[in-house]
Amino acid sequence: RYDMTDLPVTSVRPRELDVTADRLRSLGYETDVHGEPLTHDDQLVELRVQDVVLSDGAAEHMMRTAEFVDDLLTQYYGIEPYYDLEDRDGLVGELVFGMAPHTSAAVVGRVVGFTSASVGYAHPYFHAAKRRNCDGDEDCVMLLLDGLINFSRTFLPDQRGGKMDAPLVMSSRVDPAEIDDEAHNVDIETAYPRAFYEATREMADPEEVADLVGLGADTLGTDDQYRGFRHTHDTGDIALGPDLSAYKTLGSMMEKMDAQLELSRKLRSVDETDVAERVIEYHFLPDLIGNLRAFSRQEMRCLDCGESYRRVPLTGDCRVCGGDVNLTVHEGSVDKYMDTALRVAEEYDCREYTKQRLRILERAIESIFEDDTNKQSGIGDFM
Repeated sequence: RYDMTDLPVTSVRPRELDVTADRLRSLGYETDVHGEPLTHDDQLVELRVQDVVLSDGAAEHMMRTAEFVDDLLTQYYGIEPYYDLEDRDGLVGELVFGMAPHTSAAVVGRVVGFTSASVGYAHPYFHAAKRRNCDGDEDCVMLLLDGLINFSRTFLPDQRGGKMDAPLVMSSRVDPAEIDDEAHNVDIETAYPRAFYEATREMADPEEVADLVGLGADTLGTDDQYRGFRHTHDTGDIALGPDLSAYKTLGSMMEKMDAQLELSRKLRSVDETDVAERVIEYHFLPDLIGNLRAFSRQEMRCLDCGESYRRVPLTGDCRVCGGDVNLTVHEGSVDKYMDTALRVAEEYDCREYTKQRLRILERAIESIFEDDTNKQSGIGDFM
């Protein structure tokens, strides 16, 4: 499997996909978006709902996987190789699985081209069929045959979560009516009417102007539910932007957070205090609270044989092998974001409520990890 950031696209040019117009015609793309016969590489064509564009890295990975599958077929099963690829162009037209993390349902897609950007371009409906959206989520692709012959329930762990990330079921066809409503709200017009722009000046509710813009939802159940997805603005190449997300070029999580907060300071349309509040509320606090809970409910484990215990034996030694029994969750993993969260709350002037929540949590953590071995107690401490 190969993970890529999800990005939606509804129209592409053969040139952008590093394929020729002849190759796309062989896949069923007869005309461009204007209905003209597809004859040259610069014509714009509408992407089919289950066609996907692989990144260069994904293509290289798929080439190696195809070679492995062919070796498996010939050397283990004693049959002819299936892919027998000479270069990555041989991947065009091949079927793949698209699957979101922590799920067991895969969606079948077809490779139609490649891009230098480290993303997975596909139709919004295809991403939605994987139960994902396109706000930075990552999904994986894998060769269809690899998913069919190299995955079995007998290979999977029998503990909780063992069936995740394995294609146990497969959707061969995307039904637009069955995917999340979020994808139905994609507008499919080439231009917005004047009344729409006038409504924006009045800060009108989106529901009030929904009838002014054609949406994917309007075509559900009709012959046009798989086609007719237009766009308002064109671009010279879908890969002209950064090839790699800053999330991957930056190192630690602290660097990523600092970059996000620094960017929010530079954008006039963004309230940096609100961004800091959200980082603390939706990332730091759940992480700190969750790690503290995990510490209080952890198992102990023998460092030598791996035997697990609910509590440390009274002797302090493993009852199986006599080895040392130690924690599985340590102090460093519980409070690793505490200082950073407090610093962000002060630096970005967060609400007093947020600061108090952090201080209460800080005291809770300190009370658990307080070193009281040399602390002298008086009788009043027990009254």
